[in-house]
Amino acid sequence: MDSCVIPLRHGGLSLVPTTDFFYPLVEDPYMMGRIACANVLSDLYAMGITECDNMLMLLSVSQNMNEEEREKVTPLMIKGFRDAAEEGGTAVTGGQTVVNPWIIIGGVATVVCQPNEFIMPDSAVVGDVLVLTKPLGTQVAVNAHQWLDNPERWDKINMVVSREEVELAYQEAMFNMATLNRTAAGLMHTFNAHAATDITGFGILGHSQNLAKQQRNEVSFVIHNLPIIAKMAAISKASGRFGLLQGTSAETSGGLLICLPREQAARFCSEIKSSKYGEGHQAWIVGIVKKENRTARIIDKPRVIEVLPRGAAAPALALAADNSSASSERTL
Repeated sequence: MDSCVIPLRHGGLSLVPTTDFFYPLVEDPYMMGRIACANVLSDLYAMGITECDNMLMLLSVSQNMNEEEREKVTPLMIKGFRDAAEEGGTAVTGGQTVVNPWIIIGGVATVVCQPNEFIMPDSAVVGDVLVLTKPLGTQVAVNAHQWLDNPERWDKINMVVSREEVELAYQEAMFNMATLNRTAAGLMHTFNAHAATDITGFGILGHSQNLAKQQRNEVSFVIHNLPIIAKMAAISKASGRFGLLQGTSAETSGGLLICLPREQAARFCSEIKSSKYGEGHQAWIVGIVKKENRTARIIDKPRVIEVLPRGAAAPALALAADNSSASSERTL
């Protein structure tokens, strides 16, 4: 599971803690702090938990940075982390700071829950629909942005993407990674979700497989559609790296993959985009739950839904890998 559920001795309550940390992957230290906090909280959100009672920060300050760099970078990372925690309705009350060769940031989120406040990720049923709440491609976007200053790497992809498109994709990825999955977690209860996980380091296929193994029923997940930040699929293919279309590309602070009753999925996708939840929330139907033996797979030619970054001039395009798979979302 994404979080540990520990039954307490008193009152029918459960303690739900989770922890995560990683190295910086974006240039903006403030945004890196926000992303780190969003990533920690996401493990709670994947279980439909919308509140966090306590947050600890884990911080490693690099000994390879000079004093001026540390004094500029570290407070910004801390502020970003604290601001995201506040947005999530909690506060950083402590933690641990060490000096290390590398910058590391993460945290420990803890909440005490009643049984109706979380959704165990084990109750998917045949006929459920899979919904994803953030586009894929964050690792590709971050790496492509780094390749702008690496002529050897840039030469491999500059025929399929422009510098401006890479910059826009990078900004979109950074915005998505810093966006909390809290709204989606709340709507899991409204629309009777049966199971969920968040998409991070194992990619959408790896996390789907992990979720499938946890199911009480003999079901499997079949993914037909891949919402991807525009141009990232082309970069993945041109570079020969990442495995984005195969579902193995790592994501950071990705969206929730939720098993919803078929009759609720479209309403969930519509509701999460409502202006009452603020800007930036999205959702797509990406697959179905079938009767099989607790596995997950992506079809041979999935439909790629190109998600245009904010600020791009044209409307988002949905490109079909072939005519047969283009209608897969309509037939789920």
